[in-house]
Amino acid sequence: MNKSLREIADILLKAHSVILAGHVMPDGDSVGSTAALGLMLEHLGKRVTLVSNDPIPSTYTFLPGSDKFVIGRVPAGEYDLFVVLDCSVPERTGESLRVLLDKPGPAVLNLDHHASTPLYGDYNYIDPKASAVGEIVFDLGELLGVPLSLDIATCLYTAISTDTGSFRYDNTTAGTHRRVARLIECGLSPSEVSTLIYDEKPLSSLRLLHAVLGTLKVSPCGTVAWMRMTRRMEREAGATDDEAEGLINYARVIEGVEIALFFRETGPDRYKVGFRSKRAVDVSKLAQLFGGGGHPRASGCSVEGPYEEVEQRLVDAAVAAAREGLHGRYSKYPKTPGDDLT
Repeated sequence: MNKSLREIADILLKAHSVILAGHVMPDGDSVGSTAALGLMLEHLGKRVTLVSNDPIPSTYTFLPGSDKFVIGRVPAGEYDLFVVLDCSVPERTGESLRVLLDKPGPAVLNLDHHASTPLYGDYNYIDPKASAVGEIVFDLGELLGVPLSLDIATCLYTAISTDTGSFRYDNTTAGTHRRVARLIECGLSPSEVSTLIYDEKPLSSLRLLHAVLGTLKVSPCGTVAWMRMTRRMEREAGATDDEAEGLINYARVIEGVEIALFFRETGPDRYKVGFRSKRAVDVSKLAQLFGGGGHPRASGCSVEGPYEEVEQRLVDAAVAAAREGLHGRYSKYPKTPGDDLT
């Protein structure tokens, strides 16, 4: 069952040794919220261990506490509680951390904001209204009685800013801005943090962008755009996996496009697919058709098969979803099968 946040705070207060992790291929919310909660629990005198299946992206290594993450393994020790943050399914913790979900093992506390997240923890707090897990951790800090330090504020601002697209996405609420105002009052500089996140990129990331843009395709109806990234592109650009973050948005910003897809090769005939929508389509439902999940405007899944077949299946589904979503929102689009949408 879903606990109240007060109950979650009490569970954390009773724990002595806590291990925390976000999801594979961590993003700003995953790293920022995990690091922030770790700093809060350290303030309370808890023994805290931060772990990640994958390396922390270079974009987020400026975050306080990011250097404390143990990568790709679970350190030996006894843990009272395993806190999983921002993981829509338990498998997203990654292979190297799966042992922490097996029983016997520490109790599992699942903190998330994806509407599709199952209650897989011993304790669960899922709030789909939160723009980011960073908002949940912010509220937890108040219940835990931990004062906002500049380090905690930096982590939380990063979590919230990245998951709201710099406060441009429709998951941004008045409550989001009220929380951020509190972070700024702690001495946080939004311009400095935003520069580090969005305006400092290695040259290899631009080389990767150049290669990926060469694969850009747009459906005949103009409502769906997609790109592909292969492992060869990464190698030739000298890039790392984390440098692909945000590339999907170059397809999303095209005028008339409602849904963007990004196919990332992870192995022979294996792909991670990202979905983004602009206004009318809940892409979490689209991702669920292929075993994935996420948010209404940002979601993903993993698929297997020859690329041409995978591309065809997912693009066809995206075009159908765009047709249905846009018909409900904009009367200028045709409403009967056979019109010029595909």
